[in-house]
Amino acid sequence: MTDARKQMTNDRQTQELDIPLFPLRTVLFPGGTLPLRIFEPRYVDMIGWCMREGEGFGVVLLREGSDVLDAGDSDRNAKTAQIYDVGTQARIVDFDQADNGLLGIVAQGAEKFTVLGTDVARDGLMRARVRLLSEPAQPLPEKYETLVGVLRDLLAHPLIQELNPQVDFREDRSVSHRLADLLPIAPEAKQWLLEMPSPEARLAELQGIIKQLTD
Repeated sequence: MTDARKQMTNDRQTQELDIPLFPLRTVLFPGGTLPLRIFEPRYVDMIGWCMREGEGFGVVLLREGSDVLDAGDSDRNAKTAQIYDVGTQARIVDFDQADNGLLGIVAQGAEKFTVLGTDVARDGLMRARVRLLSEPAQPLPEKYETLVGVLRDLLAHPLIQELNPQVDFREDRSVSHRLADLLPIAPEAKQWLLEMPSPEARLAELQGIIKQLTD
């Protein structure tokens, strides 16, 4: 790798952003698809801002608390909503306004990040200073080819096909993210997989998880 490319990689690894957060009881992986129906004013406003500015928002898993505010008590809700420190940027790729007034969007996962600090606005919207986390991709090792078969079976399900997930079966990062995304496991287990520092580590753990699910 040339010195210039090394510098670009280092800059990417240390890039910090200020973004709005959407805490949910779900985990978004890079490259994943997340359909949402939004009714709370703070998130409707957030989506409007994202679309005007061409920016994304961060999806983080809730540890405790709710992603829905109690009427007239936004401050208490914001304080009790505890989040995990690693999340994923989300880019809006589609939207629609339903007849019932709900705002529907489809977001796609971009890069992982770690939360450096958070602030809560008066309307209860959480913003965070985040640092992007680089996860280089490599060719999928042959020893994980069996996982590709499991992933293809999951992708064949009609409900999954509606989401049109994108995957490169030759790439370890893409396979590890889609498999972790689609396996029927608890959000906390998905979060643990998201936080892993490399596709190789994630694939090794996925092998063990699949073995437990099929035994």
